[in-house]
Amino acid sequence: MNSVRVDLSGQAAVITGSTSGIGAALAEGLAKNGAHIVLNGLGDASDIETLRARLAEQYGIKAFYHPANMLKPDEIEDLIAFAAHELGRLDILINNAGIQHVSPVDAFPADKWDAIIGINLTSAFHTIKHAAPVMKAQRYGRIINIASVHALRASPFKAAYVAAKHGVLGLTKTVALEVAENGITANCINPGYVKTPLVENQIADTARVRGISEEDVVRDVLLSAQPTRTFITYDQLIGALLYLVSSDGGNVNGHAITVDGGWTAR
Repeated sequence: MNSVRVDLSGQAAVITGSTSGIGAALAEGLAKNGAHIVLNGLGDASDIETLRARLAEQYGIKAFYHPANMLKPDEIEDLIAFAAHELGRLDILINNAGIQHVSPVDAFPADKWDAIIGINLTSAFHTIKHAAPVMKAQRYGRIINIASVHALRASPFKAAYVAAKHGVLGLTKTVALEVAENGITANCINPGYVKTPLVENQIADTARVRGISEEDVVRDVLLSAQPTRTFITYDQLIGALLYLVSSDGGNVNGHAITVDGGWTAR
């Protein structure tokens, strides 16, 4: 687990898509530093409860779970209201929920396009819309959108994902300008390839689309873009997150911290 320490005692955080993968790691990074958290995402109910209970017990914080569907605006509104009610405030909002589908654009299923744009981009608009008034009333808040290196670079067969992540970066910049005088910041973290369940599925999908082995996908498609030739780790993303939510990161606003092994340096 990441060794960076930031005192977040008493702060309240909502992390979408936090029942596994990057979201779960970021939730744990916040909990370890004292923040109360509201988890959100899909998965087996018993596994989610095990995660929630472990975080609360291990780190001595309040931990809740809310099952809001990121395709349903009324449920997203309820998620934010729930967090503010149960924790009395909302200091940190992390938009991490995301899905992926790999397909040539002329064969891209319309329902997959709609779902990817809805979950990866539109849900962030809805969470921010309802979190902003709470944060403005507090005169404090940190909005962190987990975008992707694909907010800055395109890859073939990922039309919806690349479009959504470019949109997330644009949304972040716009929100940053709007809330700058309210003690609130809005930033992105743009990871390169992290070996998450989403990426594991993407490896299989890409192998199918390109007609190559999964080993070839990892070597020649994924990590070929990252000069370090290594996957990004959860701890490295937690380190970026903790900087953005700390007082040291208080004047970083409207930016993207890109953790990509040098991908975008090309």
